[in-house]
Amino acid sequence: MIRPAQVIRLAHINFVLVRHGLDEVILATHLLRPFRFIYYLAPWNWLPREREPRAVRIRRALEDLGPIYVKFGQILSTRQDLLPDDIAIELARLQDRVPPFPGQRAKAQVEKAYGQSVEQIFQAFDETPLASASIAQVHTARLHDGTDVVVKVLRPNIRQRIARDVSLLKTVARMAERYWKDGRRLRPCEVVLEFEKTLYDELDLLREAANASQLRRNFSKSHQLYVPEIYWPYCRPGVMVMERIFGIPISDVDSLRKHGIDLKQLSARGVEIFFTQVFEHNFFHADMHPGNLFVSPGGCYMAVDFGIMGTLNPVDQRYLAENFLAFFRRDYRRVAELHVESEWVPSGTRVDEFESAIRTVCEPIFEKPLKEISFGNVLLRLFQTARRFDMEIQPQLVLLQKTLLNIEGLGRQLYPDLDLWQTAKPFLERSMSEQLGTRALMRNIKQSVPAWTETLPELPMLAHKFLEQTTAGKLRVEWTSRELGRLRRDLRRANRRTVGAIVGSGLILGAAVVYGLAGLNSQSADTLLGAPLLSWLLGGLGLAVLVISRSNDADLN
Repeated sequence: MIRPAQVIRLAHINFVLVRHGLDEVILATHLLRPFRFIYYLAPWNWLPREREPRAVRIRRALEDLGPIYVKFGQILSTRQDLLPDDIAIELARLQDRVPPFPGQRAKAQVEKAYGQSVEQIFQAFDETPLASASIAQVHTARLHDGTDVVVKVLRPNIRQRIARDVSLLKTVARMAERYWKDGRRLRPCEVVLEFEKTLYDELDLLREAANASQLRRNFSKSHQLYVPEIYWPYCRPGVMVMERIFGIPISDVDSLRKHGIDLKQLSARGVEIFFTQVFEHNFFHADMHPGNLFVSPGGCYMAVDFGIMGTLNPVDQRYLAENFLAFFRRDYRRVAELHVESEWVPSGTRVDEFESAIRTVCEPIFEKPLKEISFGNVLLRLFQTARRFDMEIQPQLVLLQKTLLNIEGLGRQLYPDLDLWQTAKPFLERSMSEQLGTRALMRNIKQSVPAWTETLPELPMLAHKFLEQTTAGKLRVEWTSRELGRLRRDLRRANRRTVGAIVGSGLILGAAVVYGLAGLNSQSADTLLGAPLLSWLLGGLGLAVLVISRSNDADLN
């Protein structure tokens, strides 16, 4: 049930939505549709007025609601399988603009984490923040050995703020699933849970430090990407200390040109770094927007902010590479087969129908030159088409698509004629040969030998037990299904709701009968406000049963 504090917060959210002209969004919900006439009675809606596009108003409302909702909008923008194109594109423009908190409080946070004064830890600590975001703030400092570092500090009380706002988002999501016609299909509760997990992952700065160390190790022998060193003795769950880097922001194209950096080579190198991470390292930076990338005077990429990283399992890697190759060969049947084989769409999907749908969406794309084709948009169109066939979007693929769009936009900002296909093709073909060729076969055998040597001696006994159970008729086959499990839960929920309604209604009806009989008996005692106490008791119990059955139903949803 909604708590009083949530009611106040919800009222504030509705006020912000109305202020941005989104009152029609509120009144269009199934729950409030009977009150839609209020929209037409409001004086400010009587005269025509110019309004910004719906998507722009939604973005500005989220910015006014605060950093947690900005973060939610940013994450939601990656779920373009859920949103109309105009809203998804606009939400991607959300900026994490948050006023910094006082440097003295940051200093206090650091001292609390280490249990000693800042002067004992650092030779110098600048209280003026270098950067500020919704989760943390960054300050420059110097270690006692003279090394320049940056110190990332979590915002004070950020866990409590996140818990409060996420709790409200969960309540709204449950209401959406109940009263919104698309709520069941789009599963807003799962979206909020995914958002909560991402937020709490970012709150653990030791996790981010581990991500940075892994990425640095992956590129330790490469001159394409430099990852700052993590100073582990100084890292805590709420404080992270890493090497300070000095580079040119990648969005500052004029400065890059002044330093004589080849923009064509730089844009191609960015794409190579991305595909190296995805198809060779299987560990990629999933937040590669311009604010997190710098370039050294020598043309080497430098990355920061490792809170969100993505991985793909070998099966997803293979199917993704095959999908791209089949797409650019216009082999739409193979694209459809791959989606079914990988179980990205239900196994019962008709391949010929899916192939036709993919062809309809993708064929117009090939009217453009290859250098103008967007890999990210290819993935997006495939996701949108597959949604009609009940495709369940995989979080790792969503992160990949978002990062790919960032890399493409960045590459074409540096060099508009970037031919992404020519850069990506060698990686895709190499990945396919490594996963399907002779080398892949030998590697898999080598990896499997220890397991085989362990299980081979047990095979005769297992075969004997199997044959013995078969002969004795004791062999059992167990089968489970997520859909059957969901159906059972829905049936149990419906039964509980029905029982609660019957019991509650019966008690209320009993209260009414007692009240009616008391009216016939003028000698009745023990009354409250003219009604017998038994009538009040039965009515109260009936109402409580009805409310509890509905509340439990909402919690199960």
